[in-house]
Amino acid sequence: MADKAKTKTGTSRRQVLKGSALAAAAIAVPTMIAPRKTRAAVRLTARDPGGPFTKAFGEAFYKPFNKLHAGEIEVVGVAGKHEPTSQIKAMVDTGSYEWDVAILSISAVDLLVKADGYLEKLEIDDEPGYQEILPEFKTPYLSGNDVYATILAYRNDVYKDMATAPVHGWKDVWDLEGIKGRRAIRKHPFDTFEEALIAQGTAPKDVYEDMRKNGFDPVFASLDKIKSAIDIWWTGGAQTSQLLTTGEVDICPTWNGRAQAAIDGGAPVTISWEQGLYSYEGWAILKGGPNVDAARKFVRFCSTGEAQANYTPHLGYGPTNPNAYKNIPAERAAVLPTAPANLEKMVQIDSEFWGKEKDRATELFNGWLLG
Repeated sequence: MADKAKTKTGTSRRQVLKGSALAAAAIAVPTMIAPRKTRAAVRLTARDPGGPFTKAFGEAFYKPFNKLHAGEIEVVGVAGKHEPTSQIKAMVDTGSYEWDVAILSISAVDLLVKADGYLEKLEIDDEPGYQEILPEFKTPYLSGNDVYATILAYRNDVYKDMATAPVHGWKDVWDLEGIKGRRAIRKHPFDTFEEALIAQGTAPKDVYEDMRKNGFDPVFASLDKIKSAIDIWWTGGAQTSQLLTTGEVDICPTWNGRAQAAIDGGAPVTISWEQGLYSYEGWAILKGGPNVDAARKFVRFCSTGEAQANYTPHLGYGPTNPNAYKNIPAERAAVLPTAPANLEKMVQIDSEFWGKEKDRATELFNGWLLG
């Protein structure tokens, strides 16, 4: 009868004891509670150019690296403006790091290294992947990641006849009478100055010597001929993909990866590699940041051919590690800048020249635009 005795609320003593036992068991066995997701000890921020890079680098680098280093390091990609040298200088000078590691052009790296104190030496020479990267695509401060090219992209629904399409080089952009169409050109001296000289007959291989010898007056004389016909002065690569896709422009010098993004999206766009200008960019580590060791692990990971091959389905740039091509389908390899048929039509951008002349050229160019 005692087990059936009721409390004032009508609950039996047996029910009370049973409830107490269950509560005690729950306290004694905490593993029965679902564990919380482990937080990575280090959160690494990587600057990339955004646009098609977001998915490409997510699939090739960020996701697999995070899986490999779960609970230890989590890398997060953030988009940053092109040639962010001023931002990096400000971060290092103030100690306010928004990024730990960044994709930078060789020209930007040259500027930051010569300015002294803004980038860490990579110190990953023992990494097999880094050793496989071609010598011309790496420095002590930069692990080359992708080769890109400035090419002429055009709408093939506008220029249907190859006999009259803009496929002969930069002179076609300047041929306002022979090749009609809406034009967009980059609002920056990089690439634009080379295009202007080549359009007037300077051999691509001689363009930098021409500027060293004659200064920028011939460049502006050439640009004067086309200034009034430029519909849009573009400032970002993603902008050019959009302009080509929507048909807001018919002819547009841009990076091949941005044109390829439009093509991959179904836009009627064709790339002309004739007289293209190629260079490379890669991973650099900001000097004195809080996560330098973790950044080195990330750069090591990105140097492998296998990792680099994984961005090419989403980004039309050429890997710097030749072993990447073992994992790239031939059809896709054919549209990358480092494909022999494409590379032989182009000339390499002189990063040393721009390292010395960028600031002066930019000031003169901006003044010319306002004049």
